[in-house]
Amino acid sequence: MDNEFVDISTSLKLQLGYGIGHILNDVCASLWFTYFLVFFHLVLEFSASQAGNLMLIGQIVDAVSTPFIGFHSDRTDNSVSARYGKRKLWHLFGTACVMTSFPFIFTVCIGCSMAHKWAQMFYFAAFILIFQIGWAAVQISHLSLIPELAEDEHTRSHLTAVRYGFTVFSNLFVYVITWIVLHVTGECDKQQIGPGDAWKFRHIVYVVMSVGLLATIFFHFSVKEKYSYRRQDALFDTDYNSETNPHNDFLRKPLLYQVAGVYMSTRLVVNVSQVLIPLYLHRTLGLAARSLAVIPLAVYLGSLTAAGILRIIPRSFTRKLNYLVGSGCALAGFVWIHIGSDDVYKVYFIYVVAVLIGFGGAVMLVTSLTITADLIGATTEASAFVYGIMSFTDKLACGIAISVIQNYADEAAETTYYKDVISWVCGGATLLGLTLTVLLPKFAPANETIINETSVNATTEPSSIPENI
Repeated sequence: MDNEFVDISTSLKLQLGYGIGHILNDVCASLWFTYFLVFFHLVLEFSASQAGNLMLIGQIVDAVSTPFIGFHSDRTDNSVSARYGKRKLWHLFGTACVMTSFPFIFTVCIGCSMAHKWAQMFYFAAFILIFQIGWAAVQISHLSLIPELAEDEHTRSHLTAVRYGFTVFSNLFVYVITWIVLHVTGECDKQQIGPGDAWKFRHIVYVVMSVGLLATIFFHFSVKEKYSYRRQDALFDTDYNSETNPHNDFLRKPLLYQVAGVYMSTRLVVNVSQVLIPLYLHRTLGLAARSLAVIPLAVYLGSLTAAGILRIIPRSFTRKLNYLVGSGCALAGFVWIHIGSDDVYKVYFIYVVAVLIGFGGAVMLVTSLTITADLIGATTEASAFVYGIMSFTDKLACGIAISVIQNYADEAAETTYYKDVISWVCGGATLLGLTLTVLLPKFAPANETIINETSVNATTEPSSIPENI
């Protein structure tokens, strides 16, 4: 099979097809991170700690699943996946898990709605487990396609920005649908979210997941995975415990853990703020139900702006400069949250804060993903494993952080609790990510690997190595 890389910059069909391949995951993640605590705490009336523990279960399952799926995705047998593509095969498996589990998470416990909350936790935990395994499979397989499809640094950044652009559109779609449902089914301009709104969330899930499924079908028909027999054969010829295995080579490099720290810090900023902002709006600012859709919408309008700007920035802009700009905007938003509380802030400036956090978080996230792709370099046979390591640190850190925050929320009587948490936790994670990024060394060119590939190159002819785009 031809192993040349596709010129992504000239293939609009491939860009569109690849970009929408993560929409189902994105709409589910948007509901998960923005409305999971709202639904379980305010609608199903679980305690804050119970809701936080359920989210922690999901994050731990996701964290454990990602390296496992990444490792086995890289080593999927050629004879099984050559015609369809090993990344796409795992993507298909993950999609099936997500479709059969996620709707039950945002639905009142079927046949057990009157049972004790601790008993209901086992019911929801089962569906959360299936969902998170499927979500991890889709995420890792989709991310690992980036270095498979593109070798050039700028093209990888371009493809990552396209992917994130569709992520932003997915989140915008979720918030628009949520606003429409809340607006046409009740006086959301005056009332806050309560137990009577359970059916509204169920209908929101049905609408957004239907669109996500259609996008996934288009992805599988429009993207043809380019397969490298050379790298796959080299990977199977090397024992997974041997000194020359690319997975072990990565694990021995301190740079892997530094990049993982950047990605973990960035995800803490993006995910923790996304989870806590609705509770901050409800509990600290006392805003009506409408704000739970409109303010997150403003956050992702800022993200959309960032995705557009990142696509057109010149090559002279370094990763460190991009991350500095993004972290500066996000930090300004978190400081403003800490000092803002008057009526003018609640009515007007909260939207400016939301745009700052959305813009800054998007720039930080896209930059951290492109840094990860730079780390992988030409060693694409281990790309899923590396993305799995990144995701492991992200999911575990976010899950623990949110669980701890929610456990203390039950004891906190002050209405300023979520304001303080967002300011200090997200602000601290921003500074940590910026520090680790500034300390990163210069990466090798994209057509060279960051790790030793002596064993791989020794088994192949030089002419079999793909050229840059």
